[in-house]
Amino acid sequence: MKTKTFIIAGICGGITNWLLSWLSYGIILEDYFAQPNESKRAFIYLILGCLALGFFLSYFYNRWAQIPTMSTGAKAGAFFGLFLALTTGFTKMAMDASLTTELFTLDIAVSIFITAITGAVVGFINHKVR
Repeated sequence: MKTKTFIIAGICGGITNWLLSWLSYGIILEDYFAQPNESKRAFIYLILGCLALGFFLSYFYNRWAQIPTMSTGAKAGAFFGLFLALTTGFTKMAMDASLTTELFTLDIAVSIFITAITGAVVGFINHKVR
């Protein structure tokens, strides 16, 4: 695994994840999902969470799966998005009685979409940065 590729793809993946999350949850679906408070602390944690996903995908794609294209990156990203959303969604359903099945399903669909595109970007960067 090349460190340079890992870092660049991880940062690009994290930025992509943040932009798509902001667009999806913060703009398009803001009436459906609770919005974070406007504090600097919340913003920093959101950025760190998005970067963590970008680096996770970059590490997995570079170290174990050797995913060097947008299409395979998108497929693997969708797979990860599905299972990450199921994991967090089932936990939220168990802990929050106000969460409906419709919101649970919508969150899974949005997570798959966001993570698939993030995975495509990481795969693309892996192909371009060698």
